[in-house]
Amino acid sequence: MWDIHMRILAEAEYIVKTNSTVRACANHFSISKSTVHKDVTERLQDVDGQLFLQVREVLDKNLSERHIRGGLATRSKYEHARKNFS
Repeated sequence: MWDIHMRILAEAEYIVKTNSTVRACANHFSISKSTVHKDVTERLQDVDGQLFLQVREVLDKNLSERHIRGGLATRSKYEHARKNFS
């Protein structure tokens, strides 16, 4: 059980320190997005309530900016395709 707590804390500290997304955290630790999401949105609250609130702030910020990142990715994709086509 202690190993799970250490993993949860490591994921949470990484997210807060780097302002990363769940996907980036999952890639960093080589685990699934589902595991990271469950760890930081459900399990973390029982392990460290203060850290949970900090992670929640980062995740809420990322959620509110998600549509912007998606739009930039789409724009970049089409700009790249236009350069290669011309």
